[in-house]
Amino acid sequence: MTTAPGAAALPLAHVLPVTAEVNAAGHLAVGGCDLRDLADRFGTPLYVYDTATVRQELHRYRDAFTSAYPDSEVVYASKAFLNRPFARFVASEGFGFDAVSGGEIATLRAAGVDLGRVYLHGNNKTPEELRLAVTSGVGRIVIDGEWEVDLLEGIAAEAGVVQRVLIRVSPGIDGHTHEKTTTGILDSKFGMPIVTGAAERAVRAVVASPHLEFRGIHMHLGSPIFEMEPYGAAVEVMAQFIDEVCRQKIGVEVPEFSPGGGFAVAYRDEQQAPAYTEYANVIATTLKREADARGFALPHMTVEPGRSIVARAGMAVYTVGARKEVPGIRTYVSVDGGMADNPRVALYGSQYEAVLPDRPFAPNEEVVTIAGKFCESGDILIKDIALPRLRAGELLAMPAAGAYQVAMESNYNLALRPAVVMVENGQARLIRRRQTYEDLGALDVDE
Repeated sequence: MTTAPGAAALPLAHVLPVTAEVNAAGHLAVGGCDLRDLADRFGTPLYVYDTATVRQELHRYRDAFTSAYPDSEVVYASKAFLNRPFARFVASEGFGFDAVSGGEIATLRAAGVDLGRVYLHGNNKTPEELRLAVTSGVGRIVIDGEWEVDLLEGIAAEAGVVQRVLIRVSPGIDGHTHEKTTTGILDSKFGMPIVTGAAERAVRAVVASPHLEFRGIHMHLGSPIFEMEPYGAAVEVMAQFIDEVCRQKIGVEVPEFSPGGGFAVAYRDEQQAPAYTEYANVIATTLKREADARGFALPHMTVEPGRSIVARAGMAVYTVGARKEVPGIRTYVSVDGGMADNPRVALYGSQYEAVLPDRPFAPNEEVVTIAGKFCESGDILIKDIALPRLRAGELLAMPAAGAYQVAMESNYNLALRPAVVMVENGQARLIRRRQTYEDLGALDVDE
């Protein structure tokens, strides 16, 4: 992050993309591109992804984990954000993918990436999705329930292949995150619990299946997780399962292990996410200690970050519109987006910062609530934030907007889905055009 010569440090530096700067015009720029120019060119709402930030985060993860645990790899969790151009970019940097649906598999296949480096997850994969994965050559399918073993065995037999699989085991550890995004506890739709015997039965069933190859176990605690203790505790549980259940009771080695992802990212100025090295060190140290104590070979490790790869890289850019003042209660300022392009606030109570691209150093003058334009009282993007007095027609940008916003968007109120651009070295590349009204009716069937 840089600023113009003689300028004060840019606020919100650690949640803005790494290339954020104030240019000679006094405007906020990302990737060498003026956000005002981008808005004029592509319209708003607009999602801007900084290529340099994505690249930096990918390689920071790889460096952190391979330094702590040499036999490890990083795959990008596609659910955070994916389309064909973005997939090609991630693959070009040497990374594989974690997918969770047939749509993500189809997108990755259309992008021409190596599907052998793709892991397919999901608690209720359909036969069609599993068939697509098997016939496309997906490298690993992570089995999430006992019922899935027989289903996948039949599909692999039909295709005449032996499919490599992992078993998703629920370690029964609370990741201390939002109740809607915690996944490692017993009361979760994801994974097979150890305490009920489901995980053991699944391993036995896979080992007995002629068209499935048992490769290892997987866990995921939820997201975003700011604490280290849950990872250490969960890895201890998984190591015990590897030793006492897989090796001693079933008699099978476990060559692969995944601690999942869920690593935190800062959304607000006062937040500070742990360094990737902290996650890597606690996971690696615990696994190596347990493997040494229990006498099993260190497995190949795969980690699956998504949010922390793309959240900081993305900015949502809006145009300010209506203002409503309720004396003594609240002032609402509306923008031309909202819960259709960012449902996270309504779903999870997510919190964000805001910056004015045309005047990033303007002093705060009032406390306002940034509202969306959609027909729900809950369509609020930021509640009670101190900002300069906003003017209709100017831009408002929200940093740390790259994860789960475009991925979870909708056409609610038949809103048009926004354009998405990637920026680098002063060049803006449109990787998804804005929807048109004609697009909205493309799937309609008229009698």
